[in-house]
Amino acid sequence: MRQTIRQAAVLGAGVMGSAIAAHLANAGIKTILLDIVPPNLSEAERGNRAARCRIAQAGLDRTLKSKPAAFFHPSHATLVSVGNVDDDMGRLADVDIVIEAAPEVISIKRDLYDRVEKVVRPTTIVSSNTSGLPIHDLLEGRSLAFRQHFLVTHFFNPVRYMKLLELVAGPETQPDVFMSVLAFGQEVLGKGIVVGRDTPNFVGNRIGAYAMMVAIHEMVKSKIAPALR
Repeated sequence: MRQTIRQAAVLGAGVMGSAIAAHLANAGIKTILLDIVPPNLSEAERGNRAARCRIAQAGLDRTLKSKPAAFFHPSHATLVSVGNVDDDMGRLADVDIVIEAAPEVISIKRDLYDRVEKVVRPTTIVSSNTSGLPIHDLLEGRSLAFRQHFLVTHFFNPVRYMKLLELVAGPETQPDVFMSVLAFGQEVLGKGIVVGRDTPNFVGNRIGAYAMMVAIHEMVKSKIAPALR
């Protein structure tokens, strides 16, 4: 049975995470955008909600100023609420999907999943925007229910305009979970889905890396030197 996605959370308010949150809002999805508490807060700022959520707020502000525009209309930004991973993880109990868009460091992602699993419902879908990290490495230490509701949702930048969305299932991802996200990506987010396997760099970056290496080899073979000055 397919799961309906009405509310979402994005963990990581960098270029990709904030743009993913914006595009979810474009589709009418209420979205929580979380990032870390700034590490250099003053004593006075440590008790200040706005200061503690400064990084996520900066990500949202950046999407509002981005060109080309990340939002269909600036008013859609009201569907995105910001927070931080120290104070607001409990809010994930109410969402239908959590999209992790943290840096491509396995230890950071694993730490987030450990914290996510403590608060989400057993049926909540959790996905990663990783561009090529192995799923089995990401899921080390996670429960069976978590593994069954986990997959990769690899968006491309700029999220609103790049039609491609790579979906990669793990070995234990439930078929109905995968089909729910596939339908959501196509019918709600307007994406063209490419289904990849859990191989290094999946599909897009695997092709991209090959193309770049071919170009470099051809440059070397043709004795074409890059313009360094």
